[in-house]
Amino acid sequence: MDCMAISQPISPPGTPADDDASVVLERVPQKVKPPQMHQVVLLNDDYTPMEFVVVVIQEFFSKDRETATQIMLKIHLEGKGVCGVYTHDVAATKVDQVMDAAQQAGHPLQCVSEPLE
Repeated sequence: MDCMAISQPISPPGTPADDDASVVLERVPQKVKPPQMHQVVLLNDDYTPMEFVVVVIQEFFSKDRETATQIMLKIHLEGKGVCGVYTHDVAATKVDQVMDAAQQAGHPLQCVSEPLE
C-alpha cells in the first residue's frame, strides 16, 4: 500500500494560501414563513338539529355553551359560520371529526376547511 505524505494542507480554491489568513463565516438568518392558516366552517342545512350543532361546536372546538349557541345561530341565519382557525393539518382533522360525528348521528351536517388569505 502506497501512502503519500503532504507537508502542507491544500487550501480550497479561492482562499489565500498563507498561514495568517482566516475565514470568517457569517450566519445569515433564514426567513421562515408562518404556516398558512385555515378556518373550519360549518354549513347550514334544514335537517341537522340546532342542539346537535351546539354540542359539536362545544366538543370539537372547545367553545362554551353561549359561544357555541352564537356560532350555531350565525350558521342558521347566514348559511355558514366559522368555528375556529387552525393550521392545515389541524383543520383537516377537525373537519374529519365533525363529519364522522354527524354521520354516526345520522345528520347531513357539512364541515369544510377554507384557507385564510
